[in-house]
Amino acid sequence: MPVIEEVLNTYPKDLGGVDRAKLAECIAACLECAQACTACADACLSEDMVAELTKCIRTNLDCADLCATTGAILSRHTGYDANVTRAALEACRTACAACADECERHAEMHEHCRVCAEACRRCEKACADLLSSLG
Repeated sequence: MPVIEEVLNTYPKDLGGVDRAKLAECIAACLECAQACTACADACLSEDMVAELTKCIRTNLDCADLCATTGAILSRHTGYDANVTRAALEACRTACAACADECERHAEMHEHCRVCAEACRRCEKACADLLSSLG
């Protein structure tokens, strides 16, 4: 059992009807996407054509920050505020879509952008799935 699910299963109180499987999937997708975006930005900085990747780097870093923050927010349940959770998920989903779009523009030339775009699409979907389950 992955650690995320194991920790969720040890939470001493009810999660307020949140689908644990979708929650665990979303946390994992956020954390994976944050790492992929950070690594992609770093790889872009190593490319010879770095000046042409400025927007990609910026988008990667914004997405990484939002994904890491969303993963942290989703990991906390005491004093849960559904409005904050929804706002975080919406912001993360939006950042992931923008980052995937930008990375897809460079994916044929830069493999790291292809990998990052795929991670962003998975996170975008996981955020949307969790949002829809929140009602």
